[in-house]
Amino acid sequence: QLQLVESGGGLVQPGGSLRLSCAVSAGFTLDAYAIGWFRQAPGKEREGVSCISSSTNYADSVKGRVTISRDNAKNAVYLQMNSLKPEDTAVYYCAAGPICSWYTGDFATWGQGTQVTVSW
Repeated sequence: QLQLVESGGGLVQPGGSLRLSCAVSAGFTLDAYAIGWFRQAPGKEREGVSCISSSTNYADSVKGRVTISRDNAKNAVYLQMNSLKPEDTAVYYCAAGPICSWYTGDFATWGQGTQVTVSW
């Protein structure tokens, strides 16, 4: 069964950086999936942040501050986030699906999430 596990969240000051990791369970070929990063802030809907398949995609709100990458040998996807802002505070989830999309319904498998808090 495909499983995703996020890590790397934490508390960071505005302007700081974090690198989130999404580990894909062994036995599954990372190349076979699109991996998306989503986030959900309290009281808000879950929104897409970035996605990687044969190409990379970024939400306008994070473009230029975030880089998504994939390490097939480690079966992992990373989200490098720089110049973090308080409005980036949310639980961040990675998800696997057949294609990159901003629609959560296109992703069948989700991780448990990792909290990112940007604050003084």
